[in-house]
Amino acid sequence: MIKKCNLIVYFFLAINLITAQDFSFGKVSLEELKEKSHPIDSAASATYLYKSKKCYFRYLDNSGFELVTEVYERIKIYNKEGYDFATKAIPLYKASQGNRENIIGLKAVTYNIVDGKIEESKLKKDGIFESEVSEYYDQTKFTMPNIKDGSVIEFKYKINSPFIFNVDEFVFQHSIPVNKLESSFSSPEYFNYKLNSKGYLGIYPKITRENSSLNIKSKTRSSMSSRVVGTTFNNDKIDFFENKHVYDLSNIPALKEEPYINNINNYRAAVKYELSYVQYPNSIPKYYSRTWKDVVKTIYTSPNFGAELNKTGYYNQDIDALVGAVSDPMQKSALIYNFVKSKVKWNGIYGKYTYNGVRKAYKENVGNVADINLMLTSMLRYAGVNANPVLISTRGNGIPLFPTREGYNYVISAIDTGEGVVLLDATSMYSMPNVLPTRTLNWEGRIINKDGQSSTISLYPNQQSSRTIMMTTKLGENGDLSGSFRRLAKLHNARIYRNNYNESDEDSYIEKIEKSLDLEISDFEVKNSLDLGKPISESYKFVKESQADIIGDKIYFSPMFFYRSKSNPFKLDKRSYPIDFSYPSETTYRIIIELPEGYKVETLPEVKSIALPEQLGSFRYKITEKNNQIHLLVIESINKAIITPSYYEAIKNYYKILIEKENEKVVLTKV
Repeated sequence: MIKKCNLIVYFFLAINLITAQDFSFGKVSLEELKEKSHPIDSAASATYLYKSKKCYFRYLDNSGFELVTEVYERIKIYNKEGYDFATKAIPLYKASQGNRENIIGLKAVTYNIVDGKIEESKLKKDGIFESEVSEYYDQTKFTMPNIKDGSVIEFKYKINSPFIFNVDEFVFQHSIPVNKLESSFSSPEYFNYKLNSKGYLGIYPKITRENSSLNIKSKTRSSMSSRVVGTTFNNDKIDFFENKHVYDLSNIPALKEEPYINNINNYRAAVKYELSYVQYPNSIPKYYSRTWKDVVKTIYTSPNFGAELNKTGYYNQDIDALVGAVSDPMQKSALIYNFVKSKVKWNGIYGKYTYNGVRKAYKENVGNVADINLMLTSMLRYAGVNANPVLISTRGNGIPLFPTREGYNYVISAIDTGEGVVLLDATSMYSMPNVLPTRTLNWEGRIINKDGQSSTISLYPNQQSSRTIMMTTKLGENGDLSGSFRRLAKLHNARIYRNNYNESDEDSYIEKIEKSLDLEISDFEVKNSLDLGKPISESYKFVKESQADIIGDKIYFSPMFFYRSKSNPFKLDKRSYPIDFSYPSETTYRIIIELPEGYKVETLPEVKSIALPEQLGSFRYKITEKNNQIHLLVIESINKAIITPSYYEAIKNYYKILIEKENEKVVLTKV
């Protein structure tokens, strides 16, 4: 009851502080600078004291309407963990025709208390850096000067953009709290925008319609007998309506990130304005808003996508020689898949459109994602296999909630076997059919058929990836442990292991294991590192000190030793977003422990089995004593790649029991 009252007091204290503050630029107060922690979220490393974004349109006589975005932010930094918020990177869109967004009026100041007074440190020009990020984006970046614990920073700038279709997302929720937020979006009646929202806070704008007007200057020339005799200047006033969306929010909680989230931005409270159509007076509307059918058609008809699928002359002789004597479609597919993986190396660049084109990629043995996987699809089709490209949004790119071309940034290949669909990605040497790189495991992809029609397909695997760990050990009476270790991994677990092992020096890899587990390794061996059809096997002998507590004539130790789970990854009381394990998995531990001479078992942990609801997973712990040895079997299973938040409490409790069990002690006593 006391805690509840305190929370209410803090809440109203925060409201009073917000009401009393002056959010004009340059009006930072001593009270803001003296604040040691956030009144509601004491764990916050920083907070937005105030955040403002205004988007509106202005009319230019020579070019028409232009989108203007004004940004002003005031941030309080409590400690070093909040210093990252003193750096701001501003993306600026540009088009191939030379049109670009421009930033103007950048002004930024850091405030600190020095000898009881407010000291200002202004951002100078040499602290502002401009760079080209990609073909379509430039970037203006700055870091605030003189940042300390307790600093308050504020900055403002304006972006003028000729791209009325490209309205930046309004982001309301961050990893730190937002005390006060005011945002608005105003558009003339000629531009109709569709509002797309995401997140779990349920934020809605106040919508008004206001009268507005603009003056358009024009000139006409009069002539007589092919001779200009005068110029007349006109100034026409046009009245129109302006649609305005206003957001006025207070005390927006921080979005807390937990493990097993594919992309936290998918769940952040935000809104996006998408241009639906433009209609000027006495003209027909021009539509921009798209359906998925429109998006797919635009992508498929691009010369850097669909046309690349039809090119065969650069590879046909090689493919004829490779699969000409093979009749089975899946054998052909396997041969072509492995051929492409070995023939063309991925340059690390994503893209649904080809980078240099499939011909050049084939000739130079290097290409981007689309170069490689559109080439693969084309070769499969040439060999008579029913293959189609699949558009994907990678985990880092987010989930394509709304039909936009920018929603997809990657393409893979799919084979329809008649009994199911097999997904292939030839950018990764260690991927296999239906074993895709983790970056691509992001909800659904969109298959594009030859006729241009599309349908969705789940990217998450159903087959369980397994990992088996076997240890035969001997525990010394001083608590030291020695023994042999063997690990077997299949499917996704094998792919991840191969990528880590094969892409590094073996000595460095061994050193990394020794450092992470704090043990000494000898006789290290890996089998099947390149044979993807077999489980990968890792084995070694090891010595590790101090694996038991010795108290009097008793020895206490966890029979899982350094493989026991130490803390629950799920710490929030509630969770609003799904739990993403990437793929179903099962880990089995088989451990044999030879006891030190002169000791016997006094206490063993109890056998334990638990199951998650709806067969989502299970945990089994079985331990027995036999012939002065302890035999332990532990099986941890998660049967679904994605688990909805309604099962969060069950998952959290599952891990709580698992951790408690894996940390229980065996007790030995002297005979």
